[in-house]
Amino acid sequence: MVLDCAVIGGGPAGLNASLVLGRSKRKTVLFDDNKPRNAVVAEAHGFITRDGINPQELKRIGQEELKAYPNVSIVKQRVAAINKVDDQFQIEAEDGSVFFSKKVILATGFKEILPDIEGVERYYGTSLFSCPFCDGWELKDRPLAVISENPKAVHMAKVVYNWTEDLIVCTNGKKSLSEIEKTLLESKGIKTFEQEIQSLIGETGQLQKIEFKDGTAVLVEGGFITPEWVPATNFGASLGCKLNALGGIEVDSMGRTNIEGVFACGDALITGASQLIIAAAEGSKAAIGVNAAFIEENFMSPVSALSD
Repeated sequence: MVLDCAVIGGGPAGLNASLVLGRSKRKTVLFDDNKPRNAVVAEAHGFITRDGINPQELKRIGQEELKAYPNVSIVKQRVAAINKVDDQFQIEAEDGSVFFSKKVILATGFKEILPDIEGVERYYGTSLFSCPFCDGWELKDRPLAVISENPKAVHMAKVVYNWTEDLIVCTNGKKSLSEIEKTLLESKGIKTFEQEIQSLIGETGQLQKIEFKDGTAVLVEGGFITPEWVPATNFGASLGCKLNALGGIEVDSMGRTNIEGVFACGDALITGASQLIIAAAEGSKAAIGVNAAFIEENFMSPVSALSD
């Protein structure tokens, strides 16, 4: 059997894409290896009717809802390879099973590379986060740190300042701030610490203190970091999709890539806006794009088909 669409990635983008495809009577397989980037987070925020939900519970509900559509199945396997063969796609799962599909939606997300700081993993997802719009409310009005080794530091500080004015910026030994930027931050009472961080101190995931290698220490109650984002897979590049400067897949307003039959959505785009509700919406748009392609193919003019 040739599928109508294979959806690669079982996060909110892939789940929502599969839901829309299922409701559109498309034979769909959703591939999910259950290794989400947000596994370290206990609560997801900013998703209407689901504010504060555990991301894994959101996923469970999404998978349960897909059971209402017999034309949608979930394969709990990691995809090893995708190849375009004529006008179809050959998808090989990690267990060696092979599937063929007319269209593909890449909802594979990205991976985060955290700063090389002792203890950062113990606090990430509990008191250190990467999205103020997701977690800023829970940390509001507390003494916080922005830990950033790249030029995103100033932008992150400006955003976090919305939730607390008791803020410091740490660059972990990187001279990434210009004098103008430091002056701007200091004008708002935001101190900058450019020395290397020795370690992060706290208990049960709650950050309490940042110790620097020069002996300086600052008390904080959490903060935000700016991890590097890299694609979770190389499927976009291997299929010939155009990529943006961050390595994300470029798409149009309906999730279409430059490769016929390949669509992408969610964090696979690496646009800088990473929220569950945004990913889910992009999944819906990509699925509508797939349906639009099938509809146009079904109503192709006989004259045009003959001329081709």
